[in-house]
Amino acid sequence: MSEPTPAVRPANLLRAEAWQFEYQQKSNPANSNLDLLTYGVYRIAPGASSDELFHRSEEALLFSLVNEPVSVEVEGRKYALAHYDTLYVPLATPYYIHNPTSEIQSLIVCRAPAAQRHVVVHTRWEEVSHNEARIRHLEGKDVFLMFDVTEAADKLMAGYTIYRPFTRAWPPHNHTDQEEIYLFTKGRGAIEVYADDKSKTFVHSMGTLDAATIPLLNYHPVFSQEEELHFIWCLAGARYWVGDKHKEFLDASVDKLTT
Repeated sequence: MSEPTPAVRPANLLRAEAWQFEYQQKSNPANSNLDLLTYGVYRIAPGASSDELFHRSEEALLFSLVNEPVSVEVEGRKYALAHYDTLYVPLATPYYIHNPTSEIQSLIVCRAPAAQRHVVVHTRWEEVSHNEARIRHLEGKDVFLMFDVTEAADKLMAGYTIYRPFTRAWPPHNHTDQEEIYLFTKGRGAIEVYADDKSKTFVHSMGTLDAATIPLLNYHPVFSQEEELHFIWCLAGARYWVGDKHKEFLDASVDKLTT
């Protein structure tokens, strides 16, 4: 019995400007003065999927900036990431991203070296934003702990901070054991990053998707302007949130704080 003739499939024209999936590397330890953190952006065209994504020696956190949910498949399970959701991808774990929507969608990815493999964690913004156990209220701003010490990881922690208009960070603080990236996701504001009061040379206005790397021992106050200001903070190093370790940060009883 002869084999059936396979169906003939049509060709696919790919113009030079055509694309389906791209990764934009924004910073890594070679160019950021950080030792651990790498940060980039995934962009997924409408209806497109990524190839296998894999970080051989790193754990990763995905931050969803989508208008409509995208799907991330990890270990055979699909996670629907809505706006501001996060997904922790363990060390050396393949994953795939699919955009079922009719618009270009974006995911932020932050990575750090890891030695141990932990479990996948999908944190939903809709739940955290109403869960007082995950929210820290400070004067003029709220901190949302999206990936906290209650979740296992080697070095990564992350969350969102939302400033009300015309608010500044107080007290200024720095870290001896945590480096960070701040990525601004909504509104306009400003940030200073400096080692001491005499060296305030890094002073910049920040708009949507602007980011700043914050090496060890740098103070990094943020200032909002006439509208609400949102930013991602992703840290690598010792796993604690400054206000949970130092209560003076919550009650602003000191002029500056080193953690």
